[in-house]
Amino acid sequence: MVLRAGLAGLGVMGRNHARVLSSLEGVELVGVADADGNRQGAIPGVPVVPDVDSLLALGLDYVVIALPTAFHTEAGMSCAHAGVPALIEKPLAADVAGADQLMEAFGANGVLGAVGHIERYNPALQQCRARLENGDLGEVYQVATRRQGPFPARISDVGVVKDLGTHDIDLTAWVTQQSFVSVAAQTAHRSGRQYEDLVSITGRLTGGIVTNHLVNWLSPLKERVTVITGATGAFVVDTLTADLTFYANGLVMTHWDTVSRFRGVSEGDVTRYAFAKPEPLRSEHEAFRDAVLGDPSRIVTLEQGFTTVKVAQAVLDSSRTGATVTL
Repeated sequence: MVLRAGLAGLGVMGRNHARVLSSLEGVELVGVADADGNRQGAIPGVPVVPDVDSLLALGLDYVVIALPTAFHTEAGMSCAHAGVPALIEKPLAADVAGADQLMEAFGANGVLGAVGHIERYNPALQQCRARLENGDLGEVYQVATRRQGPFPARISDVGVVKDLGTHDIDLTAWVTQQSFVSVAAQTAHRSGRQYEDLVSITGRLTGGIVTNHLVNWLSPLKERVTVITGATGAFVVDTLTADLTFYANGLVMTHWDTVSRFRGVSEGDVTRYAFAKPEPLRSEHEAFRDAVLGDPSRIVTLEQGFTTVKVAQAVLDSSRTGATVTL
C-alpha cells in the first residue's frame, strides 16, 4: 500500500520535509499547499495549491504541516474535521488555547495527530534514553541544556522560548520520563524584535530532578548540548553531531580524615559510544507513516505536544512576573 501524503508549507523546514517525503518508502507526495507557490522550484512535478483545504481535496492519507507556528491551529483543525491524520511541526500551536483546541478536535473526531519534536529521533538522545532506562547513570540528579546560535530571520511569529526552547522542554521530559512541576525563568529582548531572544530557565521534574536550560538567538556559536548528571557519572549529548559521551565518576581513595568526610566525585574514564546515526527527520517521518498504518508507538502525541506548549507558556509567565510557576 502506498500512502498519499500532502505537505503544507514550503519554507526552510517545509523543503526538508518535501525532500524526505519525496523519497520515503511506501509514501507518495501528491501535493503541496503554499500561498507563495513552488518556492525556488523546490518540488518539481508535484502540484502546488494555495491552501490546506485545496490540498485536502486531492484525497490524502495524511498531511505534514510545516507552516509558521501562527497557522498550525487553523491548518490542523481543517485536517481534524476532514478526518485526515496530520503530523504538525513543533510547537503544536502558538499558545495553550490553540494546542488544546487541536488536541480536543483530533480526539473527538478519532483522527491520528502527532507533533514534530525532531530531537526525540536524534540517535544520540535515543541511545541516552535507553541507557538511562537501563540504569547506567543510576539516579539522575540534573539535566542541563544549551541551545544557542545566530538569529534565523525566517522566524517572526514566536520568540526563542516557543521556537527553540520547546526542543529542550520536550527532550528533557522525554529522556527522563518525568514531567515538569515548576519553572522559573528570565528573558531578554536584545535584537529589537517583538519577542524574546534569550532565556534562562530553571525547572524541577516530578522525580526531583533539577533542570537548567540556556537558549538564545544571539550567539555566533551554534550549540546543541544536553548534559545529564547522575549517581555514576554524566552523559553529554551533542545533537548537532549525534554524539553521546559518558564521563564516569572516578574512584580515588583518601586517607586524610578531614577530607574523607566530604562526599564527592573525581574524574574517571571517558567513553564515546559508537552507534548507527540515521537522519532524525527521516526517522520522524518513518514513525508517522507507520502510525498511519497502525503502529503509533514512536510518535509524539498531541497530548505531549500540548504539555510542552503549556510548560513554554509557564516559562514566559515566570519571566513576566518574576515568580516561580507551578504546573
